[in-house]
Amino acid sequence: MCGIAGAISFIEDMREDMKVYENMQRALLRRGPDQRGMLLAKEAALIHTRLAVIDINGGRQPMSFGKYTIIYNGELYNTEELRSELAEDFDFTTASDTEVVLKGYIKWGSACVDRFNGIFAFAVYDEDKHRVFLARDRIGVKPLFYFQTETKLIFASELPALLEHPDIPHEIDEQGAAELLLMAPGRTMGCGVIRGVKELPPGWCGHYSAGGLDIREYWRLRAYELHETFEQTAEHVRELVLDSIKRQLVSDVPVCTFLSGGLDSSLISSVAASELKKQGRRLSTFSVDYTDNDKYFQSSHFQPDSDPEYIRCMTEYLGTDHHRTMIDTPELVNALEDAAEARGLPGMADVDASLLLFCREIKKYGTVALSGECADEIFGGYPWYRDKDIRMTDGFPWAQSTAYRSRFLCDDYAKRINADEYVCSAYRRTVGCAEKLVSDSPLEYRMREMTQLNFHWFMQTLLDRKDRMSMYSGLEVRVPFCDYRIAEYLYNVPWEYKDYMGREKGLLREAMKEWLPEKVLWRKKSPYPKTHNPAFLAGVTEKLRSILDNGGERLTQLVKREELEKLLRHEENVQWYGQLMNLPQTIAYFIQLSYWLERFDIRLKWA
Repeated sequence: MCGIAGAISFIEDMREDMKVYENMQRALLRRGPDQRGMLLAKEAALIHTRLAVIDINGGRQPMSFGKYTIIYNGELYNTEELRSELAEDFDFTTASDTEVVLKGYIKWGSACVDRFNGIFAFAVYDEDKHRVFLARDRIGVKPLFYFQTETKLIFASELPALLEHPDIPHEIDEQGAAELLLMAPGRTMGCGVIRGVKELPPGWCGHYSAGGLDIREYWRLRAYELHETFEQTAEHVRELVLDSIKRQLVSDVPVCTFLSGGLDSSLISSVAASELKKQGRRLSTFSVDYTDNDKYFQSSHFQPDSDPEYIRCMTEYLGTDHHRTMIDTPELVNALEDAAEARGLPGMADVDASLLLFCREIKKYGTVALSGECADEIFGGYPWYRDKDIRMTDGFPWAQSTAYRSRFLCDDYAKRINADEYVCSAYRRTVGCAEKLVSDSPLEYRMREMTQLNFHWFMQTLLDRKDRMSMYSGLEVRVPFCDYRIAEYLYNVPWEYKDYMGREKGLLREAMKEWLPEKVLWRKKSPYPKTHNPAFLAGVTEKLRSILDNGGERLTQLVKREELEKLLRHEENVQWYGQLMNLPQTIAYFIQLSYWLERFDIRLKWA
């Protein structure tokens, strides 16, 4: 994985801003600590930082062939098939997938993205045609932000790199304020929060030329009739999941896995361990826990049991080399600011910070890890898929707190933003995008909408988190359940199949039952582990109290001080973002927001 950035203009001379590009590159060094490169031409500045995983010596970037130059962040999982097909037209001088992407674009033009199975964001500069092609993977695993002026296009993998360019305003307007206080840590598709900044949506691509930016959607979830029995569907799922995991084990550096003892990470670890064993190698697995969590853990509907017992079961079953990371409360509180720095925005509070610390530890042992993100969104694992009342209620099931959130908007923004309409219109747009069939029953109709909501919102938030927190330490994390073939197929699998035996992800459990011990196979879903230590609430309360006592002017220009004071008195415990963010995390979010406003010198701007 890597970091990419660039600036394109057909009027200005891009060679005159070398210092700016060096600053942008420096902001991306954590994403690519191994190598760095830059192409400066009259029309284009192309910037790259590399985390070397495949063909360490041959995959340097920017990479050129004739009049074409590419900068690329990602991995292709069908590299060998594409290389064989392209070999009819090209000789290959490296083993890297970057060369396959570049020559795929040269041969197929923008249609190349239809052939790629992988996670990616890239830009190809065509010197002869005076244009740049930009693309992002179907699911949105890899990021790509951009900003247009009247004379140029500026883009980067992350917001902090983009903000190093002097043309980017360090400002938020009404939309930015609404995103930060009404939607966050979720984010409207395509919105970059900073005024004028956009993100290329997942499954989109396009060209920038003297005529401007012309982008198009090349992929989305499509509805079709599935004519398979349950047994055939389970076999189909098994083939897809096994193929995806095996493809994503390809690497020139050691591969490890996250292991929480839950269904998804355990499945990936089981397949990975089997494949490595064939090569005479032993899988390394990693888990995370918190100091005194065993003392303070309380079972709940969302988290019925803790992980250690199930992790032990899996490590013994697979014979892995297991590493356990323990995070103490002060360390977690201190990491909130690094997590906001890594995401480039305030995010999921301690859920982000703990993953950042976890990835930092894993990086000491390796460079590539596999993780179980997105199985819940695709296979219907969350409680809101299965609770009849919640799933039939309009609105985002994980964010039913608009009235509470809107209380925090300062008066100037509150006058300009209709909070209910902002959130409701985002919900309506999303469900309206869900492709359906006239033959769909009311239940299937709604489940397609639920999938679309999760796909465009909750899943994107988790993918943002996984990419930024891991890449902050130069760790590449692959997500096998994000294979677009799995998503396409499961979108059309009947709900009664997915809900096999009345269990969340029942279809996945049945399809993969030979890969896990019974105890883990039928374990009730448990979310990413978080701290239950009351010291975390005390720690974040003290930290936000200190911010307000020492001024906190940036924060209180955007957020009402009196509401923050109420928050610090612990008078209410309203869910900010589902069960992942309650009172302690809400306080932690405002710590991150304050840090972000100060760190990136963000100013308020009225439209």
